Amino acid sequence: MIYDISMTVHPDMAVYKNKPEKKPVFTVVRTFAKEGGYETDVSMNLHTGTHVDYPLHVLEDGDNSDTENLETLIGEAMVLDLSHVKTAITADDLKSYAVKPDSFVLLKTVNSETDAFDFDFVYLAEDAARHLAACKVRGVGIDALGIERNQAGQPTHKALLKQGIVILEGLRLATVREGYYTMICLPLKIQGVEASPARVILTE
Repeated sequence: MIYDISMTVHPDMAVYKNKPEKKPVFTVVRTFAKEGGYETDVSMNLHTGTHVDYPLHVLEDGDNSDTENLETLIGEAMVLDLSHVKTAITADDLKSYAVKPDSFVLLKTVNSETDAFDFDFVYLAEDAARHLAACKVRGVGIDALGIERNQAGQPTHKALLKQGIVILEGLRLATVREGYYTMICLPLKIQGVEASPARVILTE
């Protein structure tokens, strides 16, 4: 079974805080009627839709996409069903799980139940991020367009990215049960940037 847990990119898709500048813009630049073919330009923010955050996103001297290691993004992933959490996922919410070192943890929440942006989305609290870092995970993904919500200084991002832990945002996990899967995440190969759109699938 293959689960595509990526957002579909289109001009009317949900974006972070419904900001117009984050909406993808599709422009048809070649048509059959005039040029005998069809081409489209796409302009979009790198944090729109399902994407990978690199350390440069929040750390001035942090690594960017050039240091990406695909081995981090392909392998076993553990989906945790935290649909009962209504605001912030805390360390206490995670302590009952036996999180394996070097695993990629994907957080399934009520965020996956709607495609619209919810300003009160469930996010990962700083203490939970530090807990996962202490578990020595290689990555953390969440079904929200941000892994934290208006936290001053972005402490959740920093707790993970300072430890070299990959962040995946914008996942769609509504049809995925809790458990272990093989994850394949392939970001676009863009040079020197702080984030990259990605197609992410799980297999079982």
